[in-house]
Amino acid sequence: MIARALTIAGSDSGGGAGIQQDLKTFQALGVWGMTAITAVTVQNTIGVSGFVELPPETVAAQIEAVASDIGVDAAKTGMLASAEIVEAVARAITDAAIDKLVVDPVFISKHGDALLRADAVEALRREIIPLAFVVTPNAYEAGELAGMEVRSRSEQRDAARVILSLGARAVLVKGGHVEGDAVDVLATADDVIELAGPRIDSPNTHGTGCMLSAAIAAGLAKGLELEKSLREAKEFVTGAIVHSLAIGKGIGPVNAAWRSEG
Repeated sequence: MIARALTIAGSDSGGGAGIQQDLKTFQALGVWGMTAITAVTVQNTIGVSGFVELPPETVAAQIEAVASDIGVDAAKTGMLASAEIVEAVARAITDAAIDKLVVDPVFISKHGDALLRADAVEALRREIIPLAFVVTPNAYEAGELAGMEVRSRSEQRDAARVILSLGARAVLVKGGHVEGDAVDVLATADDVIELAGPRIDSPNTHGTGCMLSAAIAAGLAKGLELEKSLREAKEFVTGAIVHSLAIGKGIGPVNAAWRSEG
């Protein structure tokens, strides 16, 4: 039976991030992708000019619908937009007993546009982080969740430990926005390790965070252990950046189809 992965996130009308990128990633990695859309963004490669949230009960109903019929081997969250949606998603995930949950705490877009309302940050800490199998913040998001600046490797480690204390089973603080080599820091209850990868110089990186969390969820859905899922996801994203697409007038997207094009 094919592995089943659910993305709970916003729609990107430009196709480079959000629900659209998640589904492309699921397809490329051989899992059946399902969606619970939280918001519809007005977006292209230049920026996000607006978004409309779906009613929280509609978001929760989407999760219940797919979980009760098709089943969910792993899920990921992306843009959750508001405290009300965060709370509804947390209840739905708990009711559906979804264990392998990847939380990508999306605060802003690649262009710097806000995608999470200020009142939702505490709800994210309180409601969603404790349900997470792994949380995957970038340096800025880790700093917001941990209440500190994250600019160095040691600060990545410190922030990872703080977020772990919120109840997550693992935290991966990404190193793409940290000085030096591109090194992600993984914290679990047992250890803190570093996952190194090449830093790719590309102007087209839209959707990298969405793709990474979706790829991790795909690996978990297929039964991979966490560290193996993380390493395979990093390798996949690296290839997608190398083969990224110069689409539009702004920040182009990473390419989930790179393996099939090779």
